[in-house]
Amino acid sequence: MLGIGVLMGVAGTVAMDVWAVVLDRFAGVSRPNWGAVGRWVVEASRGRVFHESIGDVDEVPGEVRIGWAFHYLVGAIYGVVFVAIAGAGWLAAPTWGAVWIFSILTIGFGWFLLQPGLGLGWAASKTDDPWRARGLGLLAHTVFGLGMWGIALVV
Repeated sequence: MLGIGVLMGVAGTVAMDVWAVVLDRFAGVSRPNWGAVGRWVVEASRGRVFHESIGDVDEVPGEVRIGWAFHYLVGAIYGVVFVAIAGAGWLAAPTWGAVWIFSILTIGFGWFLLQPGLGLGWAASKTDDPWRARGLGLLAHTVFGLGMWGIALVV
């Protein structure tokens, strides 16, 4: 079940990344800055989790790669956690509702850890349009759930 969880999390993350490309090309929504996330990961590993602005922190060698790796690692972890919670019964007959609720709940880590860590405030409160950012985040996590569910149906 561990392998299926990893596969589900990676598939959900890929779906989320494809969605980001679609939004960038057709709606003018900027893609996530994985370099900033990588910089935050390095800073967090040094004990500094929250920043006024991650842009004020010196760049870190390889920060883009670190950010992408972290993004996929978190996705894989979410997949494993979901499978551990949902169990073999869910895998035998995957339902959308369970994985969607889980995928929506995972946004809490972004809203209450990553975004304030980057200097964007709790739940994007320091951005120009917090409600738009929150809505886009919920939509992205829904797409993440669709990716997880889709691969569960195939597997």
